[in-house]
Amino acid sequence: MNEHGAQRFVTETAKDPLRPVDAGWRSPYQRDRARVLHSAAFRRLATKTQVHTAGSDDFVRTRLTHSLEVAQIAREMGERLGCDPDVVDTAGLAHDLGHPPFGHSGEDALDGVSQACGGFEGNAQTLRVLTRLEAKVLGAGGRSAGLNLTRACLDAVSKYPWPRQPGQRKFGVYADDAEVFGWLRDGAPDARRCLEAQVMDWADDVAYSVHDVEDGVFGGYVELDPLRKDPDERAGLCADVAATYSSESAADLEEVLVDLLADPVLAPLSGYDGSHAAQVALKRVTSVLTGRFVAAAVSATQDEYGGGPLSRYAADLLVPRQVRAQCALLKGIALRYVMRRRGAESRRLHQQDVLRDLVSVLTMRAPDELDAVFAPLWRAAPDDPARLRVVVDQVASLTDPAATAWHRRLLR
Repeated sequence: MNEHGAQRFVTETAKDPLRPVDAGWRSPYQRDRARVLHSAAFRRLATKTQVHTAGSDDFVRTRLTHSLEVAQIAREMGERLGCDPDVVDTAGLAHDLGHPPFGHSGEDALDGVSQACGGFEGNAQTLRVLTRLEAKVLGAGGRSAGLNLTRACLDAVSKYPWPRQPGQRKFGVYADDAEVFGWLRDGAPDARRCLEAQVMDWADDVAYSVHDVEDGVFGGYVELDPLRKDPDERAGLCADVAATYSSESAADLEEVLVDLLADPVLAPLSGYDGSHAAQVALKRVTSVLTGRFVAAAVSATQDEYGGGPLSRYAADLLVPRQVRAQCALLKGIALRYVMRRRGAESRRLHQQDVLRDLVSVLTMRAPDELDAVFAPLWRAAPDDPARLRVVVDQVASLTDPAATAWHRRLLR
């Protein structure tokens, strides 16, 4: 990392006269990591849904525990490649800060009601939280600079470093945040992700796929024996994966699935009964798969680019085709047997209605019903789209329980 990567959008002076900002006690990236860990947005992830509704079970992941696991995987993988470990760690901790209540279904609901201001996307919202909404640093004229992270860390969080394109659901910046996005991407190849962002993204995929299956097995939603015995069930799963998570054909995915199901490491999951011994076996599966997926990416990348150290735009992360397909199949198992289980659809639709209702009622009652952080932003907004964006920011910031409580209070 160099001075360019360590720069901040707003120049800071020492907040404590007894401890100058350049004392050298911590690197700029260690400071970034601490800022994310101590942020209110990070704490709120504790009661935001990952896959299972937050608070529904003490065992399953929330957005907070998922983010901690992504950060740990990303840190170790990045360190082996030669990335600054605090940069990839920070990216892992911060990558989901913009996700709204109720997981991806909440994201879809907010996107539907915010078309007039450019739509909603969790990764673009993360950038907005980091550079504007979180309370830490003020810039010129008293405007918030959010956590004011370094250029390198903001770039590492940018999973989709481009604005919204026609027909493209994933993007990483709203038009309103173009200035800081242009600053953080200074000198970066157009639309190319830095290595640290790719490491974070693969760590996210690994954690998401492996841990959601672990949670599903523990909760009694996922059983692998029917997939082993029923070719129609395998075909259905592979069709789901080809349509949602993978560019591979369903037929090619089925070949990978058959090999994966035959892997001895998965054998102990048959007949899972929740006992201590069964939980040990389940944890071993998650540990082995995580290690394999990480090691495969590190080895393939080093085989292509050398032993390193590798960072920023010196390399792209390479993931072998079979490993990427296995990861996609595990995601598909969580999708088919957990997210689409009986009763889940009605719950999802209700949660989406809650968020749509909140945006509607707050649009009519703003600024009086907005938090003290968002009411001044609404008053300062120049037009209706900008005011709608503030309302969406408010709703997106809520936790699952808070969204339900606000809905009960405002629409009783």
